[in-house]
Amino acid sequence: MEIKSWIHAARLRTLPLSISGIIVGSFVAYKQGFWDTTIFSLSMLTTLFLQILSNFANDLGDSFKGADNESRVGPIRAVQSGKITQKQMIVGTVIMSLLSLATAIPLIILGTDGMPTSVLWVYVILALLSVLAAITYTVGKKAYGYNGMGDVMVFIFFGLVSVLGVYSLYAKQFDWSLLGMAFGIGLLSIAVLNLNNMRDHENDKLVNKRTIVVSMGFEKSKIYHTVIIITSFIGILSFIIYNKWWWSLIALTPYLILIKHLSKVWQTTIPKTLDPELKKVALSTFAISILFLISTLL
Repeated sequence: MEIKSWIHAARLRTLPLSISGIIVGSFVAYKQGFWDTTIFSLSMLTTLFLQILSNFANDLGDSFKGADNESRVGPIRAVQSGKITQKQMIVGTVIMSLLSLATAIPLIILGTDGMPTSVLWVYVILALLSVLAAITYTVGKKAYGYNGMGDVMVFIFFGLVSVLGVYSLYAKQFDWSLLGMAFGIGLLSIAVLNLNNMRDHENDKLVNKRTIVVSMGFEKSKIYHTVIIITSFIGILSFIIYNKWWWSLIALTPYLILIKHLSKVWQTTIPKTLDPELKKVALSTFAISILFLISTLL
């Protein structure tokens, strides 16, 4: 077992998408006069650890359920290839769970300083649920990724929790106009998962993985995908207009790439050819967050 096998299993290409919501929530707080470098650092580390945990657990869970087989499209998984055993991946999953909590707990203590103890416990419970959600996407008899709940959970944790949750740790309050940004980032994160499920839907049927794409069918999932991306644009635009942060309009420019992406999706008849589109949507989402960050500094 080599270090590069674990790096492969960590799926570094998934990390930029995972921190997009953290960047947005943090720099809304920055622009409004709330900033703490330690909160930013801990929230970034916690999110990265949770994403790697999710990737390890996903690798493990799919290997148990037989979803990672010769029919699957995309990079070969670490357990599937035999480079990491199931037992080793279980240990890796436990270690990443502990690392996630090791950064989440001090983050929560710092972020809720001066607030009622009950608020602290709400965030502790949320941190525990985040770890649980990262693991049970594919692990366990009731893995929600196999029961059509993946999209909902991605929206909650990549959108609402990432954007609204981290903002509240800086500001000690909620800015409900941020729901627009939370919806935008959350929906774009769903779009990445939906693309993945569109690509894999034939194999998912065979292993009884009941994703939304499997339930509605490949062609109808194109409509769903289009609605997701258009609604994400409306969410982000609504936040910008409501707050009159006109410089932040530059954050919408990656949607030019997403328009071309939607054209490709509608032209697709062979699901596996969607694989390159995953990177486009994930990096477009990250680009939106970075351009938004830049706009808050102008």
